[in-house]
Amino acid sequence: MRRRRFQALRDVSLSVSAGQTLGIVGESGCGKTTLTKIMLGLLRASEGTILLKGRPLDGYSRMERARLLQAVFQDPYSSLNPNRRVIDIVAQPLLIHRLGDARARQARAATLCGLVGLPERLFDARAAQLSGGQRQRVAIARALALEPEILICDEPTSALDVSVQAQILNLLLELQQRLGIAMVFVSHNLAVVEHLATHVAVMQAGELVEMADTQTLIHAPRHPYTRTLLNSALSLPAITEHAAGSAPTPGTAS
Repeated sequence: MRRRRFQALRDVSLSVSAGQTLGIVGESGCGKTTLTKIMLGLLRASEGTILLKGRPLDGYSRMERARLLQAVFQDPYSSLNPNRRVIDIVAQPLLIHRLGDARARQARAATLCGLVGLPERLFDARAAQLSGGQRQRVAIARALALEPEILICDEPTSALDVSVQAQILNLLLELQQRLGIAMVFVSHNLAVVEHLATHVAVMQAGELVEMADTQTLIHAPRHPYTRTLLNSALSLPAITEHAAGSAPTPGTAS
C-alpha cells in the first residue's frame, strides 16, 4: 500500500516589517507550529523560500541567523535550564557570540532583566525558583540579548494564568513599541492576537484562509472559519480586559 503524502502547509505567503506585529492564528493542527519552525530554520520547507532582509534564510549561518531572529516559546518551564541563575541565562547568548567581557555581559544582562520588569533580587535566583510569568520574562530578556530584528513568539502566554498572560502581553507590546522590532505572534486565540497584532493571518488545515489588518479582520471577517474563531474568542474577555491596563512596573513581576 502506498503511503499518502501529507502536506503540513500549502501556499502560505506572509511578510512582516520593522515595527509591525504579524499575528498568526488557528486551531491546533492548523500548521502554526510547522510554520514557526520553518521561520526559525529548524525545519526546511520542501518548496518555497523564506527571505530574511531579502536574502534566503538558508543563506545565513546559524550564528548570523541568531543575531537577526530570536524566539520565545510556549513553555517557560522547559525553555530554561532550571539550575542556572537568571543573570547567567540572559547573558548566555552574549557569551556564545563572544560579545564583550564578563563584566560587560553581566551589565547588559542586568539591563535586559530590568527592561522586562524583573527585580534585582531575582538576578541571582535559579530558574526553578521562579513563577511561570517570571520565567517567561527571563526568556524574553534572553531573546533580546543579541538585539534581533525579528522576534517570533510561539504561544508565549498559553501556559500562564489569565492575569499573568495580560502582563506578558503588555510587556511584549511595550517592548515592540520601544525597540521597533518586527514581531510574529502565534496563538490559537484571536482575543490575544487582537491586543498585539497590526495585521493577522488566519490558518486552517495548513492553508492561509484570510489575512488583513487587525481591525478589518476583527470587525469585518470574510472567511467562515475566521468568524468561528472570533465567536470562540468572545468567551475569553478577561484577557483583553486585563491587557487593557498598564504594564507592571519593574520589581513587581509575576
